[in-house]
Amino acid sequence: MLRLIGSGLSNGEIAGHLHVSESTVKTHVNHLFAKIKVRDRAQAVTYAFRNGIAS
Repeated sequence: MLRLIGSGLSNGEIAGHLHVSESTVKTHVNHLFAKIKVRDRAQAVTYAFRNGIAS
């Protein structure tokens, strides 16, 4: 999920990639944000780059 966010994909694009609903993606994104302690996508992308998850 974080890799897809780091690639700049929207929730709708991620949903299409994973063959799930957009609301499922939103739920996973919110859980991910809580787990890595970030507030928004920009911070999540920064986290992904700093930790070698996105390139």
